[in-house]
Amino acid sequence: MAKRKPSTKKVMRSTEEKSSVFAFLKTKQTQTILGFFLLFFALFLCIAFISFFFSWQEDQSTLAKLGDKTVKSSNLLGKIGANLSHFFIYKGFGIGAFIIAFQIFKTGSYVLFQRKLSKIVISWNWALTAMLWLSITLGFVGDKFALLSGTIGFEINEYLQTFLGKTGLIIILAFTFVAYLVLRYKLTFDLFLERLKQKRAKREARKIENATNEATNAPIANSSSKTPLENESISSDKKEKSEFELSIENLKPTISKHSDVDAKKEAPSLQVTKNEENLEPTLKTTITNTEEKEVEIDVETVEEEEHETENLSDKLVKDFGEFDPTLELSNFKFPTFNLLKQYNETISIDPEELEANKDRIVETLKNYKIGIAEIKATVGPTITLYEIVPEAGIRISKIKNLEDDIALSLSALGIRIIAPIPGKGTIGIEVPNKKSTIVSMHSVISSKKFQDSPMELPIALGKTISNETFVVDLAKMPHLLMAGATGQGKSVGLNAVLTSLLYKKHPAEVKFILVDPKKVELTLFNKIERHYLAKLPDVEEAIITDTTKVVHTLNSLCIEMDNRYDLLKAAMVRNIKEYNAKFKKRKLNPNEGHQFLPYIVLVIDEFADLIMTAGKEVETPIARLAQLARAIGIHLIVATQRPSVNVITGIIKANFPARIAFRVTSKIDSRTILDAGGADQLIGRGDLLYTAGNDINRIQCAFVDTPEVEKITDFIGSQKAYPEAFQLPEYVGEESGTSLDVDISERDKLFKDAAEIIVTAQQGSASLLQRKLKLGYNRAGRLIDQLEAAGIVGGFEGSKARQVLVTDLVALDELLENEKNT
Repeated sequence: MAKRKPSTKKVMRSTEEKSSVFAFLKTKQTQTILGFFLLFFALFLCIAFISFFFSWQEDQSTLAKLGDKTVKSSNLLGKIGANLSHFFIYKGFGIGAFIIAFQIFKTGSYVLFQRKLSKIVISWNWALTAMLWLSITLGFVGDKFALLSGTIGFEINEYLQTFLGKTGLIIILAFTFVAYLVLRYKLTFDLFLERLKQKRAKREARKIENATNEATNAPIANSSSKTPLENESISSDKKEKSEFELSIENLKPTISKHSDVDAKKEAPSLQVTKNEENLEPTLKTTITNTEEKEVEIDVETVEEEEHETENLSDKLVKDFGEFDPTLELSNFKFPTFNLLKQYNETISIDPEELEANKDRIVETLKNYKIGIAEIKATVGPTITLYEIVPEAGIRISKIKNLEDDIALSLSALGIRIIAPIPGKGTIGIEVPNKKSTIVSMHSVISSKKFQDSPMELPIALGKTISNETFVVDLAKMPHLLMAGATGQGKSVGLNAVLTSLLYKKHPAEVKFILVDPKKVELTLFNKIERHYLAKLPDVEEAIITDTTKVVHTLNSLCIEMDNRYDLLKAAMVRNIKEYNAKFKKRKLNPNEGHQFLPYIVLVIDEFADLIMTAGKEVETPIARLAQLARAIGIHLIVATQRPSVNVITGIIKANFPARIAFRVTSKIDSRTILDAGGADQLIGRGDLLYTAGNDINRIQCAFVDTPEVEKITDFIGSQKAYPEAFQLPEYVGEESGTSLDVDISERDKLFKDAAEIIVTAQQGSASLLQRKLKLGYNRAGRLIDQLEAAGIVGGFEGSKARQVLVTDLVALDELLENEKNT
């Protein structure tokens, strides 16, 4: 069968419709309306821009609240005017944005008066070039007046200064300004030379006029004093002169025909001496004649086709700059130092105490026939380190066994011997000071070592024996285990860790998940829920205290971990740092699910209580996170006061290389935490040992009190926040929801397919449905709940798969038919 051709009537109708649309656009009424619209829109923009310079600071908080009626804008043209001005001036080109309003006005006038639109296109090109040049030039003004240049001009100016320097950029801007004038207004150097020649010719003509006027005025003045006879003779002489000049004029043609080139050159000079009054007109005519002879040829050059030398991501970075994750809370202010309390931290050195301790150490060692060649003391906030060099032939183990004897002779609270000190050829004896000094959080946070730290997640723990600030990177640990007896400083240590991150990282860069079984230690951080905390959907309190919610949160973190690994795989990067760097350079498309990934820090205050109540349900996801979560920016901080083997298991210890030990009661506990002794010799009150798998450092933890934490959280909580806390993926436990979805009409569309898969495999698990049906975990969990409610699978049995209650597909069909009939 051959296809029928469309009828001529239908073709004519379509052409008529198209012609009617174009005819409507070309009508005078349409062009008049469009012209007036552009004119009034340009006026609208101009008023909004001018008002923006007086109200932009007040309107910063209203930019993202267009639909909120309660929020009012100070701009004369309301929220739309404030948003348009913010986009064109603040984010765009500063004062140069007025050029856009002017060009829109000009375009409206062209449309209204029906002038050629090809000229306005050229005008737009030159105007946009001038706007960009003006914005970059005003970028020299500086940060305080960055509004004049806009973000684009300021950033391009700074970018070019890094490669060209300030002087080089000024030279290039000056050159582009000259080139713009030459190309836009067709200015050439020849016109400048011609004007100079004209000015010189005018000056020479004025000089000649002045000379002739002086020559003619002199006889006239003298003639008045002559007698009548003398005047008659003068008049007869003038007549003879005029007859002589006329005869010269008659001879001009003959001279011009038969004379050579020199005679031609002298002809104008004769003409000048004759006609003084008509000098300027003759000069002008000669100049115009020369211009008419020099005909210029305009050579039109065909521009080569443009070649792409950069990809789309580089263009986006040039047009919009790198992605800024902190833009939503761009006005966020970090806590100030004055929120932290200051103490008198001058270390008091008592020479008598040092000398007495030295004598007792030397005397005790001599009693055991151990000679000392040299001894040196280093005084810290709470501990004094005595470094001794034993004489040749002395065994180190002999000194190591004398800990208790030296403590007895010094009457000290606890002595720790380091034999030998790593990196030094000495033996260290740490002796507590009689007067200890408090290490404040203020001194640690305000130190240059912490403020200038290039670390991803810097933590200021406290000060070493040499009174140096000790800063470590949580991102490289990658997880931290804190343990110690009750009341030795674990909670203060956790507060010091959290305070360090709050002073260093923006809310868009780090999120906390706080688990507090005690329900009282971390409650102050509720105030920063919408800034820094993460939680499960539909959960009221962000700080987790219930054991079941802890299990759900840990499993949700495992889902988040798997999702992040999928993103890293799609982006072809190895860790979160490379991923975020790639996302900031706009090389990853948000439409494909990519997003900026903040670091997530899970803090568990009392781990032993969770192990007692939940056991494997807590240990399994924590072990999985500890093994895999490092690359995708999820880090764990686990604290416990019972460092027993059943709490700090081998799996956890293997994945927590960074450990902090506060004072413990026995050497066994010290070895459980650090795999080495020494924690039982600490003096308490924040005295700790830190190891990252190699050396052990003794540190006095920085003291941050509860009122200080309250001030910090109040300061952060009073600022503009995100609409809600960071949402973790939804997790539905297998033991929950068994009584739901009993109604057949509310069952999932894939219920029958899922039932057939379960019955065929005789294995009732959500993971099987995920693989076979390619579902998410949440939907697979709901299907398992529906299958349980229908009597196809059994109840939840912990880590085991559910029992399948239907033997084969025939029995399944009978069960489903009976449900329909009932």
